[in-house]
Amino acid sequence: MPPTCPQDLATLIAFPTVSSRPVTAIAAFLAERFEAMGFSIERFDDPRDATKTNVVCAVGPADTDGLVLSGHMDVVPTEGQPWTSDPFVMRTLANGRLVGRGTADMKGFIAACLSGISRLDLRKLKRQIVLVWTHDEEVGCHGSAHLAQTLQLTGRKLPSACWIGEPTEFQILRQHAGHVGVEIALTGAAAHSAYPDLGANAIVAAGRAVNALDELAAHWRQSYDGPRGVPLNIGNIGGGAAINIVPDRCIIQLGFRPLPGMGHEGLVSQLQRCLDDVRLPDGTALKSHVLRVTPSLQTREGTPLQTLLSPHAAVQETGTAGYATDGGNLARVGCEPLIYGPGSIQVAHQADEYIDTAALLLAADQVEAVIRSRCY
Repeated sequence: MPPTCPQDLATLIAFPTVSSRPVTAIAAFLAERFEAMGFSIERFDDPRDATKTNVVCAVGPADTDGLVLSGHMDVVPTEGQPWTSDPFVMRTLANGRLVGRGTADMKGFIAACLSGISRLDLRKLKRQIVLVWTHDEEVGCHGSAHLAQTLQLTGRKLPSACWIGEPTEFQILRQHAGHVGVEIALTGAAAHSAYPDLGANAIVAAGRAVNALDELAAHWRQSYDGPRGVPLNIGNIGGGAAINIVPDRCIIQLGFRPLPGMGHEGLVSQLQRCLDDVRLPDGTALKSHVLRVTPSLQTREGTPLQTLLSPHAAVQETGTAGYATDGGNLARVGCEPLIYGPGSIQVAHQADEYIDTAALLLAADQVEAVIRSRCY
């Protein structure tokens, strides 16, 4: 007897795929399961890290514009969170909640795909199904960025209907902001703290840069048409070696979120002009560079996939995700992504993350129904 949807989810949860760890084991598991169903399997390894890979599974007539189902295999860390049980051993509560890291975000959707697709006779497909399981979504959508770049270089496109199963409580989301990470390096000159005039304090320089960035953040909140404008967050700062040494280096890391449909280049230019205007202490210098870019997403209203998902959706109005997804990258290779899935983003990344069993089973039914409507 094949595993049930909750059993598959328990197996997926047991892979501790925190983004800092390998995904090779879960990738092998998914490849084996879908290959046994009749899918052809491709792996797209990260050229910088052999423990990171994307798994692409395809079945059905090629070039028939069928359906992409996509999810990320990685999860966020659990350290320091007040979990009441092992986060990588799924447990079932009396109220039907399935608790474990990744139950909602987003191994629940992957388990639903395993279950829903297993019910189908894939020999009768008239349109292709493509499954895209990515790595390192939680730390900047690195896996989908590499996959999209690789496919673009070969001129290969994916089906236009693209279902990304993030936890939306069964609401269809068709857009989200992007996320751009920037690092700023302040340099100075070390000296004994008894003779600070012999050095140049990089942390003082960083303080002036932070003040300027805070003013830019306020400007972006007010200047762009969105509920929070363009959010800018100064997320990390570090420098210095000891309290008796004038610090010669300080690093600031920040992130900002371009609105749906907005490019990031103009905002990066504004940021650089802001930094160029900072009055730095004598002997200090500043350099900045972009760490990563997760594109925003803006899928048109009324796509064929939206029409197929609407009868199943909890509400008929489409919405906007408050977080970035792999959709921005997959849109570069012919896809029109929609974000829709079981579970709630409100419990994602938290201790005792959960998904309701009923929602998980409903998602499996919906996967089956949408594939039947789109691909048969």
